[in-house]
Amino acid sequence: MTTAINLTLLTFLVLVAIGITRSNNLFAAAVLAGIYSLVMACVFTFLDAVDVAFTEASVGAGISTVLILSTLALTTHAETKKHSNRGLALALTLITGAALIYGTADAPPFGDANNPVHSHVSSHYIDQSPSEIGIPNMVTSVLASYRGYDTLGETAVIFTACMAVILLLQRRQKESPSDDLTSDITKFQDYVILRIISKLFIPVIILFALYVQFHGDFGPGGGFQAGVIFASAIILYGLVFGTIKARNIIPPRILLLFVAGGLLLYLGTGIVATLRGGNFLQYRSLLKNPLMGEHLGILTIELGVGITVATAMISIFFCFADRKKP
Repeated sequence: MTTAINLTLLTFLVLVAIGITRSNNLFAAAVLAGIYSLVMACVFTFLDAVDVAFTEASVGAGISTVLILSTLALTTHAETKKHSNRGLALALTLITGAALIYGTADAPPFGDANNPVHSHVSSHYIDQSPSEIGIPNMVTSVLASYRGYDTLGETAVIFTACMAVILLLQRRQKESPSDDLTSDITKFQDYVILRIISKLFIPVIILFALYVQFHGDFGPGGGFQAGVIFASAIILYGLVFGTIKARNIIPPRILLLFVAGGLLLYLGTGIVATLRGGNFLQYRSLLKNPLMGEHLGILTIELGVGITVATAMISIFFCFADRKKP
């Protein structure tokens, strides 16, 4: 049964990928890309990688699709036809695919417990995480504690990317913001049913984001997923009711403070741990009880990640919303 489901999902992925490459309509290609990410989330779920599936669904199928559609609103929905050498492109694709397939010949057997990836630090994480970190979700203990430096780097990358987009796309202060992008995508303001449904769902989305944020220690979730879900609620509000009203809820200047504030909260947690006699990001030194210190540190840095991710996504959307078609 599992094999049949996996083959069905793989077939669907191939068909969607072919549809993306063959489509000349960029809007359809963007929607198909979102469907592809959603199917990939299903694949990750069947591989028992629920946290990865959660991230793929919220980021790949969710916020990324919205930002791509926002970009299309500034250009055109039709792909510009160019005279290209399709034979050369096909040859390069076949050569690259053959090289990748050849490279998998030396790969370890799939799912084998004796694979090299399972014989180093993985066993330590599995065996020692309950006693050293003390939280049920082992993925969170690895990402937020054992590999806290990696997560800090990822948060810094999101912050840097947000600042780069703002510098590239933000209008001059003399120009007032408008609803050009949202009105160009579609006249959402004219649909009463959509407005009512949005009013009902936006609070639920925000509440679910808070659940994902603070339940990441005990189940799938965490700052990245919660930040994207929270941002999707504000972006939905901006699409339906206009970005000007959305800016009245969270002004852009406040967003910039929170983009930096989330990263500073992460860094500050590591600095406090150092001042209390531990290593940087060694949360057990935050409190007298080491496990309680781990809990407090992970909750704090995950909150910082969620704040930075949410405000960065909203800021990027506002930057696109301010642009006009050339």
